[in-house]
Amino acid sequence: MSLIFQSNLPIDMTRERALPGVQPLDMSDWLHVDDAYGAQMAERMRLMECRLDDVRAQCVDAREPVREALALIVEQLGTMNGFQRSGDHMLCPDGRRVSLIGEPLCVIGALIQEDVCILQKPVGAEEHSLSAAILCFPANWTLAEKFAHPMGRIHQPVDSYDSNMQRRVQRLCDGLQVGRPLWRFNHGHAGPELFAPRAERDFDEGEASAVRNFLRAERQSLIRLPQSGAILFSIHTYIVRQ
Repeated sequence: MSLIFQSNLPIDMTRERALPGVQPLDMSDWLHVDDAYGAQMAERMRLMECRLDDVRAQCVDAREPVREALALIVEQLGTMNGFQRSGDHMLCPDGRRVSLIGEPLCVIGALIQEDVCILQKPVGAEEHSLSAAILCFPANWTLAEKFAHPMGRIHQPVDSYDSNMQRRVQRLCDGLQVGRPLWRFNHGHAGPELFAPRAERDFDEGEASAVRNFLRAERQSLIRLPQSGAILFSIHTYIVRQ
């Protein structure tokens, strides 16, 4: 399979920040369309056709948050160059005409480069859990192993995600307010393939990629959905040559 690269990283993703590295997000800068849009979307469509069970998961309780997330995404795309809505369809920058009627997670996956996860905090629980996702471009993790688990369990193989970091992340999730979204970025060690799952038993946080002439980075956004109260966590994957 051919590799897909962007020409460069956004400038605000080139300066390292202390963990967890969150900063305010201007919603006009939430969803990105870059020079890899067409190629990444073709790969997303291929994965959703051939490996749907590997890239999509949803709890029953996540139905309303997922629908709310799709409505927010469609609203946002209406403000962006390259997208044009016509009734129940969206014309995308690569010329595809995507129906907005269908399984919401799959519609999301067909519209935007970002992977989307839904985080919900069950009544009485101490942490948010991953209740739904369309995850075509995992970097060293597998959706089936993380789905429906709380944040601490999700990050269990990561040594740097200690009890202190777990508390900080949960405070961040608890304190996230409607209308005050946040974003962060990371630079990862996964290979140059966009679909790069890895089982927990094979995880090695310190492992450097065998391919050293590229950089993989994720732009992650956190948005509190106003109706359901769930958190929309989006991930835009960049892979650039060095």
